[in-house]
Amino acid sequence: MIRPDDLPSSSSQQGLPPIRGFLPSTLIDWPGRIAAMVFLPYCNYRCGYCHSGALLMADTHEEIPFDQVRDYLESKRKWLDGVVICGGEPTLHAELDELCRRLRGMGYAIKLDTNGSQPEVLQRLIEAQLIDAVSMDVKTVLDHRMAELTRAEVDLEAVDRSISLLEASPLEVEFRTTCCPAFVDEEAIEWIARRLGPEANYVLQRFEPQHCLEPVFRSMQPYAAPQMEHLLDVARRHCHKARLRNG
Repeated sequence: MIRPDDLPSSSSQQGLPPIRGFLPSTLIDWPGRIAAMVFLPYCNYRCGYCHSGALLMADTHEEIPFDQVRDYLESKRKWLDGVVICGGEPTLHAELDELCRRLRGMGYAIKLDTNGSQPEVLQRLIEAQLIDAVSMDVKTVLDHRMAELTRAEVDLEAVDRSISLLEASPLEVEFRTTCCPAFVDEEAIEWIARRLGPEANYVLQRFEPQHCLEPVFRSMQPYAAPQMEHLLDVARRHCHKARLRNG
């Protein structure tokens, strides 16, 4: 399993994490905002249905200089109103704080996408007021299923601490579950929704087999629309704000 200490710094920009992808604008990854997206490499999980497999290990994408990203964001400040930092798993990078500071210094709001495995990083970013929003994946029940899904050693208590930390924070927070039939069923959704509670902003995402990391998932049948609606009904027994998102 990849740990923060295992990661190299950027080869071209001292004090910043390597940037391996950049999306100039998105209307869907931060609802209510027009945001750019910055993609950081590496992840400590190996979820078979991951659609970002090329970012999981080193040097599969050419590094994008931060100056190039900065210049674009400077030119679009009147149009863009946020930057989403995703991956990979961004919280593995010790230089994440500095990246947030530089984006914040340009006047941008910042959203972080995370798997919740590094609660101490989340706490540090929140206390330093370096992020405005977080989307955290709650992949399945926090038990043996997490290791089966991620194919990694998972600190379940750390993931649970991240949930509690975000629940208590002043940030805009979204929890989300990709409903892969191999790991997420009615029992799992009920457990997650009960853990998150009635006021959580909880999103159920439909599993999409195309472009999955592992070939076996590319032939897996996703839940049909009526099945997703049923899972939503289950979630709403405990989490009144639960909703569906396709893709």
